[in-house]
Amino acid sequence: MHSYTPTIGLEIHAELQTATKLFCDSKNDPDEARPNVNVCPVCLGYPGALPVINKEAILHIVRLGTAIGGEIAHATYFDRKNYFYPDIPKGYQISQYKHPIVAGGSLSGVPVTRIHLEEDTARSQHVTDGSLIDFNRAGLPLMELVTEPAIKSAEEAGQFARELQLLLRYLHAGHANMEKGEMRVEANVSVSKDGVRGTKVEVKNLNSFRSVERAIAFEIERQAKLLEEGERVIQETRGWNEVKQCTFPQRLKEESQDYRYFPEPDLTVFNLDELFDTSEVQAGLPELPWVRRKRYMEIYKLKKEDADMFVGNSVYGTFFELVARELADDAVATKLAANYIASDVAGKVKEGGIVKATFLTTSPEKSAVTFVKLMRMLAGGEVSSRGAKDILDIMYTKGGEPERIALEHNLLQKSDERELVAIVERVLREHEKVAEEYKNGKVAVLQFLVGQGMKEARGAANPKVLEKLLIEKLH
Repeated sequence: MHSYTPTIGLEIHAELQTATKLFCDSKNDPDEARPNVNVCPVCLGYPGALPVINKEAILHIVRLGTAIGGEIAHATYFDRKNYFYPDIPKGYQISQYKHPIVAGGSLSGVPVTRIHLEEDTARSQHVTDGSLIDFNRAGLPLMELVTEPAIKSAEEAGQFARELQLLLRYLHAGHANMEKGEMRVEANVSVSKDGVRGTKVEVKNLNSFRSVERAIAFEIERQAKLLEEGERVIQETRGWNEVKQCTFPQRLKEESQDYRYFPEPDLTVFNLDELFDTSEVQAGLPELPWVRRKRYMEIYKLKKEDADMFVGNSVYGTFFELVARELADDAVATKLAANYIASDVAGKVKEGGIVKATFLTTSPEKSAVTFVKLMRMLAGGEVSSRGAKDILDIMYTKGGEPERIALEHNLLQKSDERELVAIVERVLREHEKVAEEYKNGKVAVLQFLVGQGMKEARGAANPKVLEKLLIEKLH
């Protein structure tokens, strides 16, 4: 099959974290299980009910736009987007079209076209003998972010969506849990050859990062195959079948004119310059995910995987920050600490659940001090890597101080050369042929001899001291 170039643009919706809905005072509670509880005449679309804007929702969009370097509009207004679905009680959705709150900016290296605000729809539930509608979600503040068609791979699209989720959480703008529908991704995909852009197909309501990547990859391959066989790609909206791992046709793609946009007459123009001081908004932003990631990698020399983990998980990130602060004078111990948190501590949490790992959530400051003591012991050669893992296991299942645990369980490394000389001599006697190989220039066998020494000492010897004594004896 000839090479085709994919062009991908994303449209991402995310529910915003506010006390009430976008245009009324009904509660914004995405976890409410009872249907049609958080409703009122406004979000049910009763005739004569008038919307009132939620200033907190607008601030979330302004902060988000500021974080990605977008241009904040001086003034903005809302439009009516007309279409007739059962989950739209008014027969139209209050959205934004010509004058979004944010224009431009970039995230994860991808240019952003716009970010605007609109109300969410109700939730449809299809049952055996019909369909039910829950209006709890109707009217929730919904952010829509549209990228430029500048993404070139499924992996790049997935990375963008992950970074946006992180940003929403860092700004406390939304939880963005995809499995709960709090963040939904739609991908516009086309393929081209010889610089001629192909027909755009929209894949809607992708509810996991894995689905985003797999659906885009499938759609690229499907379109390329059609063109290769001399057929044409139809401009349409498609869904994603997670079971069959394929897209399927839903309907022909609408254009903007199909929605008959016009300004919302029940809402005024909002002068954002009067509502917000952009310099104060900028100053109030937290450390952003990509800034924190860069700091971890440049200052603490962390691997990208560990940095990503600490940036993406606030529990581990907070614990690492506390530990790194205590170890500010010891770069070696800090690097060891990052490795142990990302592997051993995370492994224990995975085994026993976060509830068991109360040291991370109920007393992280105290636990960080104790953990630091263990890392200093490890960096200083007082305990081996195996010993540190055993001590850590006891510390966070039964509690206790690492020094006492090491003494009680005979886990301190022996570094006294007088104690280790006898072990070295015994190893050399029992492995004379290996010792001769080393003397004849095969230096790699030294690690075998060190391993035998550790075995003789039942893991309690300091391997660096063992190596030093072995070299002295061999020479």
